[in-house]
Amino acid sequence: MAVHTIEVNNIRLYAFHGCLPEEGEIGGEYSVDVKLITDFTKATETDDLSDTVDYVLINRIVVEEMAVRSKLIEEVGQRIVNRIKKEATGIKTLVVKIIKHTPPINGDVSNVAIIIEETLV
Repeated sequence: MAVHTIEVNNIRLYAFHGCLPEEGEIGGEYSVDVKLITDFTKATETDDLSDTVDYVLINRIVVEEMAVRSKLIEEVGQRIVNRIKKEATGIKTLVVKIIKHTPPINGDVSNVAIIIEETLV
């Protein structure tokens, strides 16, 4: 059985996550990476989208879940993972990374990130 990787990287969004009330009003810049370990051998033979994971679906899930305000990006990340597991098939391992750019913390920090990795098989 083949092991293939699909990545949907640097999905750029403006969202309103954070514990501070100002973050819910002002918002901030985020980017999300999704990595899927799968087997798309059949798609290489059929050239049919239904035989692989649709990147459009992955992007849509990320955009929709990032639009729902949360205090913690950890919670948003788990919602993204849960929806991908529910709506996409054939995934063996799923990795979601959310990067919060220029977080409002006391220090010179470019970004903070969370990574959730789940094995589905």
